[in-house]
Formats: sequence, structure tokens, C-alpha cells
Amino acid sequence: MSRSLRRGAIAALVIAAIVPLAACSAGSSPATMQVTPDSAATSIGSDIKLNNIVVVTPASAQAEYTGPANVTVNISNTGTAPESLKSITVGGAAATFADAQGGSISEIVIPAGGSVLLGGNGRPVAKVSSAKVTVGGLVDTAFTFGQAGNVTAPVNVQPAVAYYADYGPKAEAAPSPKPSASAPAASGSPAASGSPSASATASTSASATAGAGTASGSPSPSAH
Repeated sequence: MSRSLRRGAIAALVIAAIVPLAACSAGSSPATMQVTPDSAATSIGSDIKLNNIVVVTPASAQAEYTGPANVTVNISNTGTAPESLKSITVGGAAATFADAQGGSISEIVIPAGGSVLLGGNGRPVAKVSSAKVTVGGLVDTAFTFGQAGNVTAPVNVQPAVAYYADYGPKAEAAPSPKPSASAPAASGSPAASGSPSASATASTSASATAGAGTASGSPSPSAH
């Protein structure tokens, strides 16, 4: 075999080896296989990162749902200064914040070099009183920070079952019924003031008193 033929054969073998590898690489990429994570993640600036973002509904919620929901997210701050989370909106509905003891707070502080997990027992909570979402679908969820600014991500909506059982909205305690006050004895009741027996007694007493006064005050007849 001539030298030129050998070179051509070697080139053909190299090309044949490269093409399947390239096709394999393209076919196994997440975009090609449409692999998406179970929970959203995003970042804002170089210091603030948000991981495992999920909107959690009550366990019984299905399909199209409108009602209370919580937002769980792990926020890390790699900067040298504290950052504050000012607000969260779920599909345009604003969340309110509560601390680990359930007290209302206006913001959530992420310490410098630290992280904060929202949701679950003993942690701060972000709750929406009336979120309009599709369970199993995605909803645009926006976060506003004091220094870093705003960031929005499409977030998965999950019911509070299995892993998310402790992250869903808690049922509000029903108010205890107030005891009915017993009616006090009415001072102006007919038996006390306006009853016929009371009127008759008063009339008889007045007549007797008047008669006695007349008898004692009349002159005695003089004897002739």
C-alpha cells in the first residue's frame, strides 16, 4: 500500500472515531435529555445564592389551587457584610415573615459568611395567605434584598407530603367560643316594680294611712 493510501485510511479511522463521541456528548447533555432539577436555584450578585427554592402548599392541595402556601429556600451569603431579605412574592402575591418562634418580622437577615433556611420547625417562615398556583407546576417567585436587589426564578410547587411535610402552611387555630353571659336580674321587672300585687299593696297601705289620719284629726262631739 502506498504512503498516501495509508494516510487516507488513518484519517478516515480518526474521523469515524470522533463522530460517535461527539454525538454521544450532545445526546447526554441535560438540555438534550430535558433533565430539570426538582427545586430551583438562582443567585444575585457574587455573594447571594438561593438554593432548593420550593413553594409548598397544604398536603391536600391538587391541580389549580388558591390558598395559603409557604416558601422554603436556603439563602447563603458569602460576602463580608450582612444582607437582608426584604420581600418575597409568589405569582404576585406578597409573603409575610415570621421568626422561629412565630412572631411577625419585617425582614430576614442573612449573616456575612452564613446562610438561612426558610421553612420547617424552629426556623424563620415566609408565608403567603392566598397564593394562586398549580400544584406540580411552576410559579414565578421574586426575592428582594436590601443591598443585592431583586431576582426572580420559576419555582416548583409541591404539596406538604414526604420530604416537604414539615414545610407547608400550618392550620390556623380556631378561636375558642366566648362563654355567654348570664342575664342579671332585671330591677325593672314586673315582679319587682310593676306587678299587680305590688300596686295593690301600695294602694291599700296608702288608704289605711289616710283613714287613720282623718279619724285622729276629727273633733269629738260636745255634750249639751
